[in-house]
Amino acid sequence: MSLRPHSRALATVTLALTVAITSLQPTAAAPPRHTASPNDAHAHGHDRIGTSHGYDDVLDLRGSPTAALPGDAKDINPVNVFSDQGAWHAYALSASHAPGGYGGFTGPLYVAQEYPWWLSSSFTRIRLSEHGRTLDLAGGGEPHFTSRPGALVQAYDLGDGLRLTLDLRYATHRTALVRAMVRNTGRIPRTFGADWSGRLLRPAEAPMRQAPSLAVASRGVAVDFAKVRAADDFLTDGTERFEVRHADPVRTTVTGDSYRTELAAPFTLAPGTERSLAWTESYTFTQAERRAEADGARRVLTAPERTVQAVEIRWRRYVSGVTAGVPAGRRRLAVKALETLVTNWRSAAGSLAHDGITPSLSYKWFAGGFWAWDTWKQAAGTARFDTKLAESQIRSVLDHQIRPGSTTRPQDAGMIPDAVFYNDPRRGGTNWNERNSKPPLGAWSVWQVYRRSRNKEFLREAYPKLAAYEAWWYRNRDHDHNGLAEYGATVDPANGSAEQQRQAAAWESGMDNAPRFDAASGTTVVPNRDGSGKVTGYSLNQESVDLNAYLAADQQYLGLIAGELGERADATAWRAKAAATTKLVRRRMYDPATGWFYDTALATGTRLTGRGRGIEGAIPLWTGVATRAQAGALRERILDPAEFATPVPLPSVSRSSPYFAPRQYWRGPVWLDQACFVLAGLRRYGFGRDADALTERLIGNVAGLPGRAPLMENYEPLTGAPLNSPNFSWSAALLLPLIAHH
Repeated sequence: MSLRPHSRALATVTLALTVAITSLQPTAAAPPRHTASPNDAHAHGHDRIGTSHGYDDVLDLRGSPTAALPGDAKDINPVNVFSDQGAWHAYALSASHAPGGYGGFTGPLYVAQEYPWWLSSSFTRIRLSEHGRTLDLAGGGEPHFTSRPGALVQAYDLGDGLRLTLDLRYATHRTALVRAMVRNTGRIPRTFGADWSGRLLRPAEAPMRQAPSLAVASRGVAVDFAKVRAADDFLTDGTERFEVRHADPVRTTVTGDSYRTELAAPFTLAPGTERSLAWTESYTFTQAERRAEADGARRVLTAPERTVQAVEIRWRRYVSGVTAGVPAGRRRLAVKALETLVTNWRSAAGSLAHDGITPSLSYKWFAGGFWAWDTWKQAAGTARFDTKLAESQIRSVLDHQIRPGSTTRPQDAGMIPDAVFYNDPRRGGTNWNERNSKPPLGAWSVWQVYRRSRNKEFLREAYPKLAAYEAWWYRNRDHDHNGLAEYGATVDPANGSAEQQRQAAAWESGMDNAPRFDAASGTTVVPNRDGSGKVTGYSLNQESVDLNAYLAADQQYLGLIAGELGERADATAWRAKAAATTKLVRRRMYDPATGWFYDTALATGTRLTGRGRGIEGAIPLWTGVATRAQAGALRERILDPAEFATPVPLPSVSRSSPYFAPRQYWRGPVWLDQACFVLAGLRRYGFGRDADALTERLIGNVAGLPGRAPLMENYEPLTGAPLNSPNFSWSAALLLPLIAHH
């Protein structure tokens, strides 16, 4: 098992984009127009199966699990899935050449509070019968399976003038709606029976093996879950339920881990008519959710077409938002990013009070929590299609900001924890992480959302929390009070040793195993104390250039926010603070001899050039901290094939560095967030043609980017090969502004 990645911490799982992120002096922009018109799609004899928008199968969602565990020993789920509305369960399509999956959707994949598991290879498979004979769903040829924005669709030609279509959409944050439309295109009336069946994929090992159990429900079948508290694998409270509810009267029988639900009465189809059989599939955590969702499911089943229309309208708006300003050849890529973000959307549950977006439902450790650094970047992308969801994401991490008077860590008032999950520490949440924070991009993120929403109330809500976070950095992470901050660690039981503190400080940077944090290079920590001498936290013995460039950016954005709220004195003070931080970074962290920015030694101020050039040294371009002369020198390094202009450009460590390792997490792979920041920085300083060329190379050389492969956490810089965590949210979020301008 890989180390739990509280802050992307060394997740070494391997599998075989100007970013016009707004400059630091943005102007207000109108929200995107939503002008897409419907484009009805048909399949197999013109069955209307939804609106395709021309974006069918932007992701390959075909596959079927063979075991309840999501994937292989490295915790990766190899089947890409679809979810919507923040649901905690997801589905896929079986392969069209695999009859074992015919009549149902793959899954569901459900999240046991923090960890994803397959409930079934296909829990609800429909069969049709006539005169006591089961009909062959492939009687007229191989079926057609399609994923499209907001829906999964299957179309079957059964032969003899009979057609069946299945579609799945999400009606609510807990419930999927599935419809089976049976059409008689023949010349004579026909009478059919229908039944549904499925089987559990029971976990192989105790105690989770005993968790799920089948039960007859009033209108279908249910899976109840026993209480299991296996902290690193499976978490339930004994109140969870997955329930299938049919619109029509049915009879259900359960035998062990299998069930069969039969339509209570047959139905007859006259020539040229069709019959819809609808059902819902709900996954709830608590009894209160179950009661509410039962009422909601009944309403959905009373008028399923109303739900379908609402989903269609919402997804047209989403697609319009992400494709606005995007050239035709890159719109499918934009929709792939959109679908990635929506599938990773989780609604409020447990200790998570607001909806947010997880890094990846495809990776065990990234499926059930929200990270602060990820959230800042994801919200900026999400605002392009749903500003309310973008605001909610930001709230999801601000909810857990340490408040003044905290009984557990009063010294950290204002800090935003690294990662929050369904279970907080009081409930045994071992993935929850308050050992460190994350780089301060909150004010930038809030401003990106505000530019599209124009919701001043959200600005007013967020501003004091962002200001408190800024104050925490200088109170707890500026060891020598010289105006340059350090990454560090909190006073926490898990930070009991100097090595644990150094590790947490590296996590705080988000660049966990970058060469600049190697203990062998002399990186260690020093304690920070309050006026009474009490230890309040720890700082690395180096001041980091990216951190201080980010702080300068946040200060500029806080000035913009304060100005928008009419807080003139605050706005002036923030601008002054940003100017002071900028001056310090320019003067102390730029090395004229090598033309790059570096971290500096805390005790001496010496630039740590011996650790090689890392992508963090280009962040002053994005934030506007670099002088024009410094920007020109950085450009030379960025465009040098022996430095950062690798075949897939902008690796996390320069190719010339002795520490360059193209497949080792933050020691060489290309991360799309950092690449986006650098490209935007080049444009900011007038190097637009260079940014264009690098962008073309980046998009063109990353394996699978234009096709149906998932968006990855990072990529190999020499070959473009995919590396870690598929279906990665911040890659999707920052891809959107990149391709919108090229």
